Amino acid sequence: MMSFGQDMKVIIIGATGGIGQAFVKEFDSDPNVSQVYALSRSKLDFNSPKVTHIAVDVTSEASLQSAANRIKDDGPFDIIIVATGLLQGSGISPEKSLSALSFENLEKSFAVNTYGPVIAAKHLLPLLRRDRKAVFAALSARVGSISDNRLGGWYAYRASKAALNMMIKTLSIEYGRRFKSSVIIGLHPGTVDTGLSKPFQGNVPEGKLFTPEYSARKLLKVIDQVSPDDSGKLWAWDGLEIPF
Repeated sequence: MMSFGQDMKVIIIGATGGIGQAFVKEFDSDPNVSQVYALSRSKLDFNSPKVTHIAVDVTSEASLQSAANRIKDDGPFDIIIVATGLLQGSGISPEKSLSALSFENLEKSFAVNTYGPVIAAKHLLPLLRRDRKAVFAALSARVGSISDNRLGGWYAYRASKAALNMMIKTLSIEYGRRFKSSVIIGLHPGTVDTGLSKPFQGNVPEGKLFTPEYSARKLLKVIDQVSPDDSGKLWAWDGLEIPF
């Protein structure tokens, strides 16, 4: 992470997910990182003097605010990553047609994929450092790109990620006016071998199913390379911009 200084402090939300855990491990092994706050609903099974776990429910503003209040005095922070996401499970599966849509599943998808990250930003963005480059990144998805949608389907997931992209763009404008060194971006991790993608891996081209560790390393390279001029955009794991 050459674009950041030493004694880095980072926050990972969704730290028990496949990619979230990979982020925690990468930061723990980085000698320039001194503190990692790992936020997740379930307990993180990872022991390190650098890593502090805090229980948080990304669908609860009170929980996110409480977590922010607990760690604010240990800031400022250099990097905040929201690594949460909901595609399937808990009675949800990607819709193949309009007839499969329901209010309940739309609400669940938007709560995790859109509302959670932006409310996390509301309470955690003020903890970012302001004297040099600092990054807030949220995992989005290529399928959230309206211009890239050629197959249809997956209504709730596509729409909730598209809404997240708009939140990221809007946040970047507001914070860019006041804090010229801030970078607020969405990240597309590729298709990663996690529980989220497990039922849909059959059609993934050979060599395009990534381990969480590989995806996390590629995304951290993107975070290291982006500048304030890149704020408000969606970046893929390979460093290429994905048009909204």
